[in-house]
Amino acid sequence: MHCQKLILRKRQLTVSTDERKACGMTLAGPTSNSYVSQRLRLHYVDWGNRDAPPLILQHGGRDHCRSWDWVADELRHDWHVIAPDLRGHGDSQWSPEGHYGMDAFVYDFAQLVHTLGHEQVTIVAHSLGGNIATRFSGLYPEKVRKLVNLEGLGPSPEMRREIESKGRAVRIREWIEGKRKAAGRAPRRYPSIETAYARMKEENGFLSDEQARHLTIHGASLNEDGSWSWKFDNYLNVWSATDITYAEQEELWRAITCPILFLYGSDSFASNPEKDGRMDCFSNAQTIEYKNAGHWLHHDQLDKFLSDVKAFL
Repeated sequence: MHCQKLILRKRQLTVSTDERKACGMTLAGPTSNSYVSQRLRLHYVDWGNRDAPPLILQHGGRDHCRSWDWVADELRHDWHVIAPDLRGHGDSQWSPEGHYGMDAFVYDFAQLVHTLGHEQVTIVAHSLGGNIATRFSGLYPEKVRKLVNLEGLGPSPEMRREIESKGRAVRIREWIEGKRKAAGRAPRRYPSIETAYARMKEENGFLSDEQARHLTIHGASLNEDGSWSWKFDNYLNVWSATDITYAEQEELWRAITCPILFLYGSDSFASNPEKDGRMDCFSNAQTIEYKNAGHWLHHDQLDKFLSDVKAFL
């Protein structure tokens, strides 16, 4: 009952301490901030402890910065934790032209580091965020102290070869068609936040009820008609057709100098770099595979994840 009240009271954005504890949510929460990148106002949260070394937690595609709350609450005592929302995600602005290419994401990440004024950062990044952070680490190796990459190397080598075999013209035509379809598709609306919560549970069966509620509360917004929608742009479903080649991506990987910890779930769709050969591109990296974990392994196996990350950092 307490958890249902918590969800319903999201409209007033007020959640009491007792209600948080009743739902397993003891987080005090971070402060919200923003920075500007390519004329977009992008959101990030700051967990305080500014005298500690900086740690950036970067979420993945169709996710949001508050997805890291359990991790940030644990690490904030030793680190100055920053968790940004990617463009088109969470509380960051959507790109007016629907531009969500990797070049834009990498620029935004570089702009965040530049804006914060840090000479060097440590990064923990998931999925799309891991792909972005890994490219940044190859572009600016002196800027990254250590990197934890959760299933964030993009498609497997086999998938990349299949994509590139189509030829650039075909890929661009498919991209144009995908954009047109996205333009005519309205964001999905849920009649209540409870139905959005049910969809969250359906998407990831490893989530506890408490995790799913928390992710839904911070990942959905109330529409004018009283319905709810996820906080991400539909254009994110259309991948850019003008990305760098796989060979160029490997070149960036080989330029990385910092230690890297790769984490993969045994029940995930993602290809493990230790098994598909991509580990050969990294001079100082290790991989851990998590049993009984899917793509969001930092939710599925939180305690083990925290233990491994702390040991690595």
